[in-house]
Amino acid sequence: MQASARISNILNGGSDGWDVFNRARDMIADGVAVTELTIGEHDIRTAAPILQEMHRAAVAGHTGYASIPGTTALRDAIAERVSTRTGVATTRDNVLITPGGQSGLYAAHFATLNPGDRALFIDPFYATYPGTLRGVSAEPVAVQARANLAFQPRAADLAAVASGARTLLINSPNNPTGVVYSRATLEGIAQVCVDHDLWLISDEVYDTQVWEGAHICPRALPGMAERTLVVGSMSKSHAMTGSRIGWVVGPAEMITHLCNLATHTTYGVPGFIQDAARFALDQGLDFEEEIAAPFRRRRAIAQAVLAGQNAVVLVPPQGAMYLMLDVRGTGLSGETFANALLDAEQIAVMPGESFGEAAAGHVRVAMTVDDGRFEQALRALCRFAETIS
Repeated sequence: MQASARISNILNGGSDGWDVFNRARDMIADGVAVTELTIGEHDIRTAAPILQEMHRAAVAGHTGYASIPGTTALRDAIAERVSTRTGVATTRDNVLITPGGQSGLYAAHFATLNPGDRALFIDPFYATYPGTLRGVSAEPVAVQARANLAFQPRAADLAAVASGARTLLINSPNNPTGVVYSRATLEGIAQVCVDHDLWLISDEVYDTQVWEGAHICPRALPGMAERTLVVGSMSKSHAMTGSRIGWVVGPAEMITHLCNLATHTTYGVPGFIQDAARFALDQGLDFEEEIAAPFRRRRAIAQAVLAGQNAVVLVPPQGAMYLMLDVRGTGLSGETFANALLDAEQIAVMPGESFGEAAAGHVRVAMTVDDGRFEQALRALCRFAETIS
């Protein structure tokens, strides 16, 4: 017996991009002390008061089947948050609660794409994007955002391949590059969506981690509210990665369809987790800034360290918890550099090639260890690069 073509084709016969990460984990299991700068996992854990609220809600009995679209209280809180931050009137009817942002991404594409439809996405991309699109039987079409243009995608490049497409997936602040899309970039993207009748799926899970400029939600741009699905999550903003709680915001009619999908797939998110998420949102902007502060601080550390060397080049980090380093000056690919760094210095970073062709010759560094270890690892990385430049 064989698996379906849909599921067996998720990786398209290739790697899932996590080879260096997996090798580092194997080394750790063998007792090697590896500094992991790979995945976007906070070095703090979910705050104790949030966990206490989760426990309180569970003990109080909120452990049965939850409302499929999400609890009224949590949907109202997210709608208020979105309305306040974007200026777009949003109600609970525009919100579906999902088991994390990845579930929201899958659901949004399942709801907007027919089998065989062309689905556009920006390269560099988060590693799951192509597989998500193949998983809904769509044809993934990558559009490169070029390193020499600061990884800002160009409307002309999107328009050149938009004919016959149905969706466009974007991510700002961006994983893996740390770039925040400018207003001009987003206005160009919006115009392409309007001109070619595309659904825009906007992955905004890093919207609380902006170091330069401002986060602009494309749903707020003219003509975009009716054609945009925004994916959000508590993972990055509130250090709730393991709680698996996210959402999709969009037109009420599409949210109704997504509720039907949830009924036949996830059947909702546990109520006690939703109660904890509502509690976390109620802590306000100061709490979100507290969660983001280590990454803002480590960004400054990285800028100081990297300013004192010439072996690698830092892509200006404007947002998110990552740095993108150009290592092409070493003569190595990102993958070769990452593997060699792991062997020589026991420092694990992600090859740029894990995130697409546009990031080849780069490595992504997650700012996810304490300040002292982070600075030490960056200095070691630079010394290593200098020895092979």
